[in-house]
Amino acid sequence: MANHKSAKKRIRSDNAKRLRNRYYAKSTRTAIKKLRKTGNKTEAEESLPKVISLIDRLAKKSVIHKNKASNLKSKLTKFVNNLQ
Repeated sequence: MANHKSAKKRIRSDNAKRLRNRYYAKSTRTAIKKLRKTGNKTEAEESLPKVISLIDRLAKKSVIHKNKASNLKSKLTKFVNNLQ
């Protein structure tokens, strides 16, 4: 258990950050799944920039690694380009 005032504050702030990161990561995963389910090319092209923006934001805040973000963006772009 934390003995110092600063350690107790660190535990509280870490918990708040963890919850915030989980929320953003989950909403981004949901957006990615929604994009992958889309069969319509025009819908997918409209939502792709929004999803890429979410992914970039997660990478910038170090919620996900920058290479993972790059891989996700690449795969999603290929998916949208291959739609009919």
